[in-house]
Amino acid sequence: QVQLVESGGGLVQPGGSLTLSCAASGTIFSRYAMAWYRQAPGKQRELVARITPDGGTNYADSVKGRVTISRDNAKKMAYLQMNSLKPEATAVYYCNAYGWVPLLSRGDYWGQGTQVTVSS
Repeated sequence: QVQLVESGGGLVQPGGSLTLSCAASGTIFSRYAMAWYRQAPGKQRELVARITPDGGTNYADSVKGRVTISRDNAKKMAYLQMNSLKPEATAVYYCNAYGWVPLLSRGDYWGQGTQVTVSS
């Protein structure tokens, strides 16, 4: 079984910062790319950021410069550091792992999500 568990969500004021964590288990972590998605009320799920096993990153234009994705392969952890938070960042944030090595790391796994609310 592959499990992803997010933590770190909560209420933060506009302009504040928050760091989300994702703990992975039941998989060879280094064979998977990791990503963070979010889904705001009434909107479709969107990609926030992704990171490859070797540390290559990609960010959505809407968050570029305000978020940083990182990973610790030894700890099987992925992180999303967010700063200068805006109310429109309010959403459920999901951790995602997808297979990077053909045949050896197939699949697409999701955590339960963690709520981030940006409000004064």
